[in-house]
Amino acid sequence: MTAVFATKALLPGGWADDVLLRVAGGTIASVEVGASPGGAERCDCVIPGLGNAHSHAFQRALAGRTEERSPAEHDNFWTWRERMYELAEAVDADKLTPIARQVYVEMVNMGYTSVAEFHYLHRGPADGMFEALAEAAQDSGIRMTYVPVLYERAGFDDPEPRGSQTLFAQDVGDYVEHREHARRIAPDTVTIGAGAHSIRAVTQESLQAIAAMAAAERCPMHLHIAEQQREVTQSLDVYGRRPVRWVLENFDVADHWCLVHATHMDRDEVDALAASGAVVALCPSTEANLGDGLFPLSEYLRAGGAIAIGSDSHVSINPFEELRWLEYGQRLAAQARNVAAITDSHVGRELFQRAVSGGAQACGHPAAGIVEGGFADLVCLYGDDPMLVGHDDASRLDALVFSGYRLPIERVMVDGRWRVIDGEHVAADAARKDFGAAVKAIRGAA
Repeated sequence: MTAVFATKALLPGGWADDVLLRVAGGTIASVEVGASPGGAERCDCVIPGLGNAHSHAFQRALAGRTEERSPAEHDNFWTWRERMYELAEAVDADKLTPIARQVYVEMVNMGYTSVAEFHYLHRGPADGMFEALAEAAQDSGIRMTYVPVLYERAGFDDPEPRGSQTLFAQDVGDYVEHREHARRIAPDTVTIGAGAHSIRAVTQESLQAIAAMAAAERCPMHLHIAEQQREVTQSLDVYGRRPVRWVLENFDVADHWCLVHATHMDRDEVDALAASGAVVALCPSTEANLGDGLFPLSEYLRAGGAIAIGSDSHVSINPFEELRWLEYGQRLAAQARNVAAITDSHVGRELFQRAVSGGAQACGHPAAGIVEGGFADLVCLYGDDPMLVGHDDASRLDALVFSGYRLPIERVMVDGRWRVIDGEHVAADAARKDFGAAVKAIRGAA
């Protein structure tokens, strides 16, 4: 058994002093407030690790490579997608392992202790891609929820995949076979979810089959939705409903669902989605990079909706930056400040606590935060770092979210094991070297 003593610890009810955490078998065996340290390992401030609710690991190799204006001089999500497909063609299982290892190491170093990997680069039911991701997760220590994703058609009215899509498109039978293969061989720290790419990329019948599977197993069910206005227009043309409204009317959306982006909703959709209990995965840095638009955050939170955050395409791998830009986007649109402070007057504190609970929900975890019986996934902060010094319990999380400096992370524990020590992941050097070799191989083949 490991013991960790925190001068300050963020518990579900708020900050507590002199907290002794006993860890056994990857879980928190006990939480004692007002304790003495004894022989425990000491930390200044301990906060729960965050769940990264939406990741495409392979896209880490694309970051910074799509920022040149195209000859057409009208770049958008759809032109970016062509560049992404080029990368997808070049990534096989051997290259995916070092790419995913690097991005997962970076996540843990930044305070993400779990990740929902939204994976659609299938090359057949037993193609080695899941094994590549699982190996990378094991090497980095991150807790992974593997979400195999069905992608079967080019669009609402285009039943056949096109171009690069043919490399990873599947039918439902192959999808189920792949998912069962992953379930059979998954290590203990990997949860198997279910997912469909989007309502434009799968048929209603296929989505019903996947949703039924997820409901029967009560596992996370993930789906991109309403990310782009074009998808909304096409959904109205084909289904006579906006995307979120159509899904809510045709499926039993509940708290095991995670709708990714949900950017373009009307007020009726906002209220109905919030009432469903589903969590929305918001990825502000990627949504800004792709020019997606702004999520109706204030309305959704006031309606009681749940949110999580994700790094998606990995143009940023910093959960506090995601939360900062989630709020900043709203400020720019509303020309007001502290927009997301709905139930708490401190916006950083509210956003962080929502991200903790929403991330656990999106990843299918049974508990969120530092609680007895919960996962031993902890982030230790330097209390004397300039970012935090002088802050009290009310403003400490505001400082973490709204100070754009180097994060004051001393150590990170995942599953009861220290993965970051003195601010550096224990596998960082090896991961960088292998990632560099993989990227050079991809660029050499391009």
